[in-house]
Amino acid sequence: MSIAEDLLVLAVELRQLGEPFALATVVRCERPTSAKPGAKALIRRDGSLTGWVGGACAEPVVVREALNALRDGQPRLIALVGEGGAAPGRTEGVAPYTMTCHSGGTLEIYVEPFLPKPLLVLVGHGPVIETLAALGRATDFAVTVVGADAMGEELARLPLGPQAAVVVATHSNGDEEALERALGAGAGYVSLIASRKRAAAVIESLRRRKLPEDRIGRLKAPAGLDIGAVTPEEIAVSILAEIVQMRRAGKPAPPEEQAHRLASAAREEKDPVCGMAVEIAAATHRSQVEGRVFYFCCAGCKDAFERDPRRYAAAGADKA
Repeated sequence: MSIAEDLLVLAVELRQLGEPFALATVVRCERPTSAKPGAKALIRRDGSLTGWVGGACAEPVVVREALNALRDGQPRLIALVGEGGAAPGRTEGVAPYTMTCHSGGTLEIYVEPFLPKPLLVLVGHGPVIETLAALGRATDFAVTVVGADAMGEELARLPLGPQAAVVVATHSNGDEEALERALGAGAGYVSLIASRKRAAAVIESLRRRKLPEDRIGRLKAPAGLDIGAVTPEEIAVSILAEIVQMRRAGKPAPPEEQAHRLASAAREEKDPVCGMAVEIAAATHRSQVEGRVFYFCCAGCKDAFERDPRRYAAAGADKA
């Protein structure tokens, strides 16, 4: 089995597991390049790369753009242009990078993200839940219906992260427990099917349970857009419309999640040898001179630096 076939088998396995990944394919090159058109690599959300799309300078750029693609869901075409290589004639939609680790050539690589279907979790029963399940499947959601009797166990095993939507309708048979778990897990959308009076009572109950106000503030109760819905089918439409609206609007992450992202956001430093941007958090090649740490895109740049650290350290200080 060829490398490309192995990657496609892996891609199918990841799709079945619901794990996101990006596929990078070399679509064009100008010599000298080690990778040729059709060469492929698969990048997982942890930054690991399987396959081959170029050497040590190409790989970190491809991984960086693949992770960006997994974050925003958009494919991209990147051009890695070496010394003496020709840049693409048309640059709209192309992300250009300088390839300074080799003497020339150009690689153009298409990076495509493959994301799992958004999760729609329906807790409870009734005509609205039944209609929502049908509408969710028709609009390409991964729908899971959870009964109130097995609610705790089922919700615990589901990935209720920012891409998940949870709608609760247990009719007072566990509303608070389901909402507390969904809000605590950081689900992107959490709502309660109830009258305004019942919704207010549930919110007060959540406060008595000491649920933080920022989490309670993310709860949509009653569920759905105000479109004057009356029938169960119309209510289901209003709820799904609200979920789609929030997904497409790119609703900001909850404050605690946003703070975590900001705290863990990776800084970049320039490789003092080749000038490429290196993500500090993921850098595996580094060296320290006079108390300052330098980061490298590959082992070759690190070796060159350590053969003449004064020369490159001075150049790095100028670039900093």
